[in-house]
Amino acid sequence: MNIALMSHDHKKDLMVQFCTAYAGILSQHHLYATNTTGHMVADATGLDIHCFLSCAHGGSQQIGARIAYNEFDLVLFFNDPNSDTLNNEVNYISRLCDRSNVPFASNIATAEMLVLGLARGDLDYRCVKPSSGPIL
Repeated sequence: MNIALMSHDHKKDLMVQFCTAYAGILSQHHLYATNTTGHMVADATGLDIHCFLSCAHGGSQQIGARIAYNEFDLVLFFNDPNSDTLNNEVNYISRLCDRSNVPFASNIATAEMLVLGLARGDLDYRCVKPSSGPIL
């Protein structure tokens, strides 16, 4: 599965801790992240992460485009509810996930449920691509 990782500045350490705790599960999937978050997680965990641009330079739009094209199966975006500066980014990604039925976590509690579900196979339905033929 393809998993996107994003986090606000005050939540980057929490994302690193989360990915360290669940590195065994996350290592079995393809990981993508905005630049700073991705490098911090990769440096701390050794996980292989493809990094896009930073949020400030268009990384959210890069990830958003891939969500719109159904290229991501799960998005973890640790939001800082005390920060007003990037609320538009969270809303943008959240709306795209809602439109494309992509599981989305904006906090550690939801992320934990999704990652544990991922390990159990609860998200395997994302691997099934719709057929292009007519439905009979």
